[in-house]
Amino acid sequence: MVTIEPVVINGYTFIATTVKLPKTTLLTVSNDHGYIMCGALDVSLLNDKLKDRKIIAGRAVGVKTIEQLLDAPLESITLQAEKIGIEKGMIGKEALLKMI
Repeated sequence: MVTIEPVVINGYTFIATTVKLPKTTLLTVSNDHGYIMCGALDVSLLNDKLKDRKIIAGRAVGVKTIEQLLDAPLESITLQAEKIGIEKGMIGKEALLKMI
């Protein structure tokens, strides 16, 4: 099952996507500039193999809901996310607001 819903943070709208898979759930919150995602995100791949795409993204681990993803500290971030002021340990909501 896939659920897509808007999430408003400080007046800015983001899109939350939940994909229920066998034994796991994929979680993302995004806008036109970047996204945060659950532990399924491979930040190393984005930084190395897809570096030329300049993807702005962050990863939080151990989250099971969109609300947890928004409140969790980011465990890893892409190089492009770092360039716009996102830091490891930053809460998901704070990182998203750097992407506006």
